[in-house]
Amino acid sequence: MRPVSSWGRLSAAPHDVVELADRDGVGAALTGRAPGIAYGMGRSYGDECLNPDGPLWSTRGLDRLIAFDDATGRLRCEAGVVLRDIQRLMIPRGWSLPVVPGTQIATVGGAIANDVHGKNHHAAGTFGDHVTALRLVRTTGETIDCGPDKEAGRFAATVGGMGLTGLIAEAELQLKRTPGPWLTTEIVPFAGLDAFFRLSEDSVADWEHTVSWIDCTSGIEVRGLFLRARPAADGGGRRHRTRDRAVPFTPPVSVVNRLNLRSLNAAYYELGRRKPGVRIEHYEPFLYPLDGIGAWNRLYGPRGFYQYQCVVPFEPGPQAIRDMLGAIAEAREGSILAVLKTFGERRPPGLLSFVQPGITLALDFRNSPGVLGLFERLDAIVRAAGGRLYPAKDARMPREMFEAGYPRLPEFLPYRDPGMSSAMSRRLMGS
Repeated sequence: MRPVSSWGRLSAAPHDVVELADRDGVGAALTGRAPGIAYGMGRSYGDECLNPDGPLWSTRGLDRLIAFDDATGRLRCEAGVVLRDIQRLMIPRGWSLPVVPGTQIATVGGAIANDVHGKNHHAAGTFGDHVTALRLVRTTGETIDCGPDKEAGRFAATVGGMGLTGLIAEAELQLKRTPGPWLTTEIVPFAGLDAFFRLSEDSVADWEHTVSWIDCTSGIEVRGLFLRARPAADGGGRRHRTRDRAVPFTPPVSVVNRLNLRSLNAAYYELGRRKPGVRIEHYEPFLYPLDGIGAWNRLYGPRGFYQYQCVVPFEPGPQAIRDMLGAIAEAREGSILAVLKTFGERRPPGLLSFVQPGITLALDFRNSPGVLGLFERLDAIVRAAGGRLYPAKDARMPREMFEAGYPRLPEFLPYRDPGMSSAMSRRLMGS
């Protein structure tokens, strides 16, 4: 038994950690134990990857590439392979993952189990759209191969299924051609949600990656920085040097708090506003800016932090976003890591996939006494708009909100592995 946390660092309960290193021995490792859950890099923010006092199957040792076809871009690998390793190996060879979330430091298995999305959803869909096959090991020891055209129902339950249909041991991914590691990027300052929506609509055709940072203290008249990028043929003689830094210790209190929240947001806005225009950048600092700061989650202090990410449909979305930003500003909570983005019309492949056509808002919140009350206000706005919350980021969603936001849950439940259970599944599904 050893203490294990997720990325939000809200708890560090003891777990019976079972290290997996041999994909042929996964079935034997799963059988004969109490219900458990897979654990990759621990980048889920809440309790989805936790199972206090029970088994936790660590997949970090399942980190091998099995086969790659350089002519077609088909890659078969174990579930514990880290997305960053695929990118750094394959991009120099002219291939890349079509979809990567805001961090590369996540495993293939975790990306499938959460059907993660990136800044290019309007162009490429979700991670699950590019999974061509996977091998699932049940806690009975049974091995099942499935994909979009084989055991399609089980595949749809596993993609976005929060690790509850069995342990993903292997996956086959379809990579995409890429000219190299460089992006043509642009930062556009904006004021007001109407300006944000115009930029989003105008950028769809010509820019593969779009996202915006917003000043969460600016209320309904929100100001922000719209970031967009597309692949560049070359870097114009530029060289990229990785500069990894790390937060060396956990401060006694959150570095982000009510006293400095407004000034931190103002400083970030001014810094970005002074970088207008088109430029060439390496993909890593643009797409994954926080990956260069190791253990940045320590900045929220020993009590940890929550992330709240929702998606609301397009029609009621603008007013819902205004209402949420107003509530956040009024509560004097939030962070300097507030993200606003639109999703495309493409429907995701998973029964419980988070993405839907609409607008997504994501913010970090320090674990303060009043933040749960704020979340209840935000929940009411999201539910009234017909939206939902992202399980990969969640640590406290009420069960009734989960059931309302994921109407395909009854289709998913028959595919559950009864030997798979997490703190989140018990909170949201009862087991």
